[in-house]
Amino acid sequence: MSKQVLGLIAGQGRLPFLVAQGARAAGLSIVCAGLADNAEPSLAEHVDVFGYCPIARPGAWIRMLHRHGVTNTIMVGRVAKTRIYTPWRILRYLPDWRAFRIWYWRLRGRDKRNDSILGAIADELASGGIVLQDSTQYCREHLADEGVMTRTQPGPFVQADIEFGWQIVKKLGELDIGQAVAVKEREVLAVEAIEGTAKMIERAGQLCRKGGWTLIKVAKPNQDLRFDVPCVGPDTIESMAKYKASCLVVEKGRTIILDKPQTIALADKHKIAVVGH
Repeated sequence: MSKQVLGLIAGQGRLPFLVAQGARAAGLSIVCAGLADNAEPSLAEHVDVFGYCPIARPGAWIRMLHRHGVTNTIMVGRVAKTRIYTPWRILRYLPDWRAFRIWYWRLRGRDKRNDSILGAIADELASGGIVLQDSTQYCREHLADEGVMTRTQPGPFVQADIEFGWQIVKKLGELDIGQAVAVKEREVLAVEAIEGTAKMIERAGQLCRKGGWTLIKVAKPNQDLRFDVPCVGPDTIESMAKYKASCLVVEKGRTIILDKPQTIALADKHKIAVVGH
């Protein structure tokens, strides 16, 4: 390829599409290693080269990217971490030697929280000549703005909940437990952990059937922008509407709002305030 090449390791969701769109607009060719059972097939239409790679074989990711002259790479998109703990996981995923190096050598004596796992993956990729880049550099226009982004405004009780919940969720991020919390009347309804934000929203709605609660989602204090950047989007708003939330608070400049104009319009439709804090 004559143009500069960017690698893309893609999981689930819309974010890989936004990165591909932004990178193409910047004049780059994109070689995408789609993680099997995660990356959407339609992503192939938005990149120059696309191929599926087994999720537990990082060596295959490296080989595919190397074949096309890739060094600089962005890794984005959800991967269901809960699948790590399924029975017979070794037989199901048939990990390669690099996966064993990550799990049993790079993570030896360390916890299995997101920061630890993703850092170990990044180190292993770097040892194979694949260097992970800031995942937001080609989609910065989708980052959250400061202040209220919707016509719908948060009321004074919601403002009190925001101030109450902000410090709590920041502490959770510091401990690498989760990046979101649901609050109502300065009480914590639910905390995000391994299950993810969508399940946490469902739990908060079940615990507060009256509604009117606030979801706060933030970056970690020492967020590594190479991966795991917090994202919200239309699905988040639809789920919040279903479970009667009244406000979504995200960290300005450090949270990606997928399909931003549509997400903001959808929030106004459901009378949900969206605030960049």
